[in-house]
Amino acid sequence: MNYEKKPINAIKKPMSNDYLEIENSDGMPGLVDSTIALNFLLTAKSGIRNCAVALTEIADPEARTEVRKMLNVAIDLHAEISNLMMKKGWFQPYQVSEQFKLDKMSAQAALQIANMQLFPGDTSRLGTFATPNY
Repeated sequence: MNYEKKPINAIKKPMSNDYLEIENSDGMPGLVDSTIALNFLLTAKSGIRNCAVALTEIADPEARTEVRKMLNVAIDLHAEISNLMMKKGWFQPYQVSEQFKLDKMSAQAALQIANMQLFPGDTSRLGTFATPNY
């Protein structure tokens, strides 16, 4: 299969602690989209696994038929999500070295986000609101 190659819109420079400014969010939409798609893919995979396990436990033929239909729908959904991710360049299951690069970029972005000081050191609210007698 030949999929359209699009580079992941990852974060290209160190993140600024001034994360509320729009210019400091460069690359975040693509990173968020690919992360959401990956979570969706993993959830679909979990659904497939759960349906398969349920099939081994069900004795009623009608219930087995319904769960088998659910399993087929879940497999189709997984294929659709995988194809979308490959088309967008977010998932490279046939090119391990390319997938490794994507995973490394995601890990670096996660580390940058984790190292950001998102909350001030002083969380005192005194003086923030109209507080008489203080």
